Amino acid sequence: MRAYAIGDIHGQLEKLRTVHRWIEADKARVGDAGGDAEDDGGAPVVHLGDFADRGPDVRGVLAHLRAGQARGAPWVFIKGNHDRMMWHFLQQPEARDPLRHDLHWLQDSLGGRATLASYGVDVAPARPIADIHRDARAAVPGADMDFLAGLPLHFSHGGAFFCHAGIRPGVPLDRQREDDLVWIRREFLDDPRDHGALIVHGHTPVKQVTDYGNRLNVDTGAAYGGPLSAVVIEDGAIHRITADGRAPVHRA
Repeated sequence: MRAYAIGDIHGQLEKLRTVHRWIEADKARVGDAGGDAEDDGGAPVVHLGDFADRGPDVRGVLAHLRAGQARGAPWVFIKGNHDRMMWHFLQQPEARDPLRHDLHWLQDSLGGRATLASYGVDVAPARPIADIHRDARAAVPGADMDFLAGLPLHFSHGGAFFCHAGIRPGVPLDRQREDDLVWIRREFLDDPRDHGALIVHGHTPVKQVTDYGNRLNVDTGAAYGGPLSAVVIEDGAIHRITADGRAPVHRA
């Protein structure tokens, strides 16, 4: 059983295209069998969320992902907290994340303005939020809205559980709450127990892909100038996918 996973993308279209090429090269080298759960001829490639915000081409990222989906690529897309905030803003200009009422998507720290700029929206700080929202509704294609609205929260394959941020320890995997799956940090990151599956996640940037035994963090800070990382999990082994092939990921 094999699955690939890609960390937080954050509008980095060129980095994403590069990683997809590396994955296709890996499949060409070793064959594209994804196990008996795959009827479409390919091992799943799980994108761990946060397609939106901070990077230069969110529009291009969503178009690229939707195009792959349309042609039948075995790609899986997981909802991240930034994707959720983008969707809520597009519903109502003053909408806040259901968990983080202290945040507004257009504040500088979140990168929502960069997202809308990729759609050609004037996001100058002096503009009223209502005007930005009106223009955003006109500029963001309905297909992108539907993509965001339809993102699943998790995906399971071959003993691994893929989600954006992590899980609430002690809660069965099939009873996890959306707020935890897209936002959790310390309660999950600091918990050493076995969660019943390897939790493959992003959300909290690390310097390099890190295997903690009970979880695997694939977010290496593409939003902040770091690389966009991809891994392959196969027969209990974890490798990074690089331009030169597979590189083992060692236990922290």
